[in-house]
Amino acid sequence: MVLEKLGSSLQQTIKKILRLSSVDEAAVKELVRDLQRALLQADVNVNLVLELSQRVQSRALKEEPPPGVSRKEHVVKVVYDELARLLGEKPAKLPVEPGKPNVIMLVGIQGSGKTTTAAKIAYFMAKRGFKAALVCADTYRPGALAQLKQLAAQARVPLYGEEGASDPVAIALRGVEKFRREGYEAIIVDTAGRHKEEKGLIEEMRQIAEAVKPDRVMLVVDGTIGQQAGVQAKAFHEATPLGAIAVAKLDGSAKGGGALSAVAAVGAPIIFIGTGEKVEDLELFDPVRFVGRLLGMGDLKGLLEKVREAEITLPKEKAKAFLTGKMTLEDLLEQMENLRKLGPLGKIFKLIPGLSFQLPEEAIQLTEEKFKVWKAIIQSMTPEERVNPKIMSSSRIKRVARGSGTSEKEVRELLKHFEAFRKMAKSLKRRSLPFKRLERAMGGLGYG
Repeated sequence: MVLEKLGSSLQQTIKKILRLSSVDEAAVKELVRDLQRALLQADVNVNLVLELSQRVQSRALKEEPPPGVSRKEHVVKVVYDELARLLGEKPAKLPVEPGKPNVIMLVGIQGSGKTTTAAKIAYFMAKRGFKAALVCADTYRPGALAQLKQLAAQARVPLYGEEGASDPVAIALRGVEKFRREGYEAIIVDTAGRHKEEKGLIEEMRQIAEAVKPDRVMLVVDGTIGQQAGVQAKAFHEATPLGAIAVAKLDGSAKGGGALSAVAAVGAPIIFIGTGEKVEDLELFDPVRFVGRLLGMGDLKGLLEKVREAEITLPKEKAKAFLTGKMTLEDLLEQMENLRKLGPLGKIFKLIPGLSFQLPEEAIQLTEEKFKVWKAIIQSMTPEERVNPKIMSSSRIKRVARGSGTSEKEVRELLKHFEAFRKMAKSLKRRSLPFKRLERAMGGLGYG
């Protein structure tokens, strides 16, 4: 998950509040201390942390909860509201208009992740039906064109670049004009980050921008540098107004909270965040949904988008069987195969409200590691055993272990975890009730 450590700390803070029978001033002050600790550890600017915690404390103690919402639920809503406000509140909009050429020019310092982000944006657009293409205008970094060729192949989009050429302005212009003529709607131009001294970069940025006339200049900042991301964004923004910002490398970064909050404070909208190394690991930034995930409340809208992209359908009868705990081992295998199409299981589980809060990290890791073993075991069972694993006697376990090339211990582990999953699924509705009430209080957490 994005910002794993911050998310975990915030979830523990929320859990403490939700476990209380009542919330008094002492409980609110303890919440504020926990919140400050979590945000400071994520490298969020100390002044921003103090402002946020003061607003949380004031609102939690003074505001009356709306009808039907308990005091502790209202306190969680306040935390949720203020975190979303810290990160910008408004959801990002797609930076392209259909039916016309849209040129997005990426800028940033060396090592910020521009090239990978360029390919990710092209892939993101192509998956949403836009005709997307890439232009490599980085003539300084050795291997830049080769790297973008490889990424363009992964994204399955065309690339314009010139081997051995030395004029980035001319290359950018020729590439953009070619794709404009051919009717491309999303033309992403990757520029060079030659050094860490912004003035030279900004001058080159101006020259390319004058030539290709981009619809949007997008600054790519490295999320691992924390508050320094804000310094970079401010320098670029003051020199030439930025149309957008993309924050790269947010997967697991301890300083990601600092990067997001610092960049949000600049005023230019954060459009994309990079959440992993793969070409598909990019998402539109929506502070409301993002905070929902940080607080362990999942992101149903994000999950549904992934399902649509992977073209996965779940028949109603199977969905019902899953939620009533009547699923079979065959169902489990099929749905885990489907989930793996969406990305790492750990990331997917954490998009599910209720489940994202309840499932221990060890269980997620175990599921990832054991999946191949489980598949072999299930495929070695008879149809009757897959439907009714309770009939698995010692002799059956021994036979399945031998047939799947696994151990009897691993077969028993699968049966044990299957039963745990079945019970968890059955109780999911009941256990997620507090979050459903919170969702109602928060206006649905931005779900569509």
